[in-house]
Amino acid sequence: MPSPQQARAQASAITSGKTVPAAEAAPTSRLRELFDGPRLSPGQRRIAQYLIEHITEAAFLSITELADRVGVSQPSVTRFAAAVGFSGYPALRERLQSIALSTLAGGPAEENRANELQAAVDAEIENLENLRRDFADPDQIIRVGRELSRSTPLTVLGLRISESLAEYFGYAARRIHPDVRLVTRGGSVAYDALLQCREAGGTWVLAFAMPRHSQETLQAVRVARGAGLKVALVTDLALGPVADEADVTFATGTGSRLVFDSYAAPGVMAAALLQAMTDADPERTQARLEKYEQLSDQHQFFMKD
Repeated sequence: MPSPQQARAQASAITSGKTVPAAEAAPTSRLRELFDGPRLSPGQRRIAQYLIEHITEAAFLSITELADRVGVSQPSVTRFAAAVGFSGYPALRERLQSIALSTLAGGPAEENRANELQAAVDAEIENLENLRRDFADPDQIIRVGRELSRSTPLTVLGLRISESLAEYFGYAARRIHPDVRLVTRGGSVAYDALLQCREAGGTWVLAFAMPRHSQETLQAVRVARGAGLKVALVTDLALGPVADEADVTFATGTGSRLVFDSYAAPGVMAAALLQAMTDADPERTQARLEKYEQLSDQHQFFMKD
């Protein structure tokens, strides 16, 4: 039975008047198609990478041997098989063996399996191309940037893996906004910070929620909404529990080819929202940037070129 990704590809080929069997794809492409659809954990991605890079050997390993080669537990391999749509490891191995045998039999010309880094860059380019198409209508970004600019204080929320994006946004936003409060710890600490921001007159929270989506982020967003704050969310999914709680959602693709996600498109989205904030109050922006440059020169924050 073909995977959902293969079924979609075959359906697309039929509607375009072409017949392109899944077997015609290069083995690496078939494996990527198999593994790219589900949201895999970092440990599961290690298994996927090993299979892609060693398919002709790995397809014939027992579950114990594969777990030892990758450095994971046998239950992790079983969970990986289920995550990519199989009833268990034997069913997955059967599919892998059919792909491996086509390679050994002189199937389609193989791609450069060793260069997964280039494949990761290609995936991020696709994410950026999708974001570029979204930016064809910038009205929502302009509107939300205006609201974020007006919110004093402005709260920026980013927990766990999302902390880096929140730190970037918060650092830059402080250059152009008088009161930016960064929340990077979950639980009651986040709740206290959100409630204090609302009591201080804040109206908006900008939240980052990158995979894997944490329960802490969901609860913090709910607390913010319950306190009367509006939430603008930058995430990878337009649908889901966190997006359902947000007032505005900006969904951007994340790079998932490597063990850990990469965030080219979310980073550009964050920069676009910062740009919208600067444009919302150009006089304040200019005054604050000039003052900051004076301070940086006075205290020699940066090295001279």
